[in-house]
Amino acid sequence: MKFKHLIIGITLLALGVFGLSSFYNDSEKKSGKDPVCEIYGKIKIVDYGEDYKVKIVDYGEDLKIKWVDYGEQEEGKWKEVDYGEDYKIKWVDYGEDFKVKEVDYGEGC
Repeated sequence: MKFKHLIIGITLLALGVFGLSSFYNDSEKKSGKDPVCEIYGKIKIVDYGEDYKVKIVDYGEDLKIKWVDYGEQEEGKWKEVDYGEDYKIKWVDYGEDFKVKEVDYGEGC
């Protein structure tokens, strides 16, 4: 009887560990990159209803961004738009989701 309880306990533990591991982001696991690196494209700056809260810094950034007029389909390149945005960004001084540094070259992670 104790052996049966032990087997059931081990099985439940194994299933629990397997279930929790499914919460791990597969794309991050495969690429080894920070998901912040995937935020690029058409950006709308908003005061509310944002997808991300972002702080602009001079150092300690998570992502280096370059403002562009075209070619925004590449990592680190942001094009500011009023509509048709890929992401809505709110500039904040604290409580940010991630930090960016504005650059003229060397954009990305």
